[in-house]
Amino acid sequence: MEPPRTELQKDLDAAVQTRKELGAEYESEIVDSFLARVDARLDEQVERRVADRLAGYGPPGRRPGRDGRFSPRLAVVSLGLGIPLSGVGGSTSGPVGLAVVWAGIVGVNLAAAVGARREERQERRRGGGWE
Repeated sequence: MEPPRTELQKDLDAAVQTRKELGAEYESEIVDSFLARVDARLDEQVERRVADRLAGYGPPGRRPGRDGRFSPRLAVVSLGLGIPLSGVGGSTSGPVGLAVVWAGIVGVNLAAAVGARREERQERRRGGGWE
């Protein structure tokens, strides 16, 4: 594929040649035709860029599939793991072990929620990814 500038130059040269052959009475139609081709080319480029941006939506470095919101799956998994971990922590260390297990579960969920909220705020400051 040729660079856009070369294609544009060819179109402009063709429009100038056509104007020389047909005369001044067709000048506005020739110019309108040339501008329509330029406009169509710009529309194609914009659509391609938007499609590329939407395909890789999100700031650089963000993991695919992560949308910056707190995942309810983490909460469900934490509660599911909390039952056996409570049994192990409670049986080996008593109430202190139980408190440590649940403090860890709360800490992990709290860290995930704070991180998701921070990412959301940063995304809003960046303009929602539409730079």
